[in-house]
Amino acid sequence: MMLISFIYAVLTSGVGGMDREKRKGVEPVPDNAMELLNQLQIMILRQIEGYGWRLHFIRRPLFQEPVPVVIDGDGRKIGILEEDGTLNREPDIIVR
Repeated sequence: MMLISFIYAVLTSGVGGMDREKRKGVEPVPDNAMELLNQLQIMILRQIEGYGWRLHFIRRPLFQEPVPVVIDGDGRKIGILEEDGTLNREPDIIVR
């Protein structure tokens, strides 16, 4: 029964009482965004900006490389900038 109570507490209030919303207080595109991208990602971002694409947010998973997510000018298509500088227009990512 104690384990069930613990699981319920974690699900309702997060680990250690932290809010479950991880992004609270974190900007989707931080001021230092270009420091989080490598040279190839920056280069392709500059190229696709000419076609209306823009950096939408940067996913920053723990212990993993940041994942820059871009969106087209119409806001209909998303993509991710891969580490090798390619634009993945069919990412395996869920955007809320």
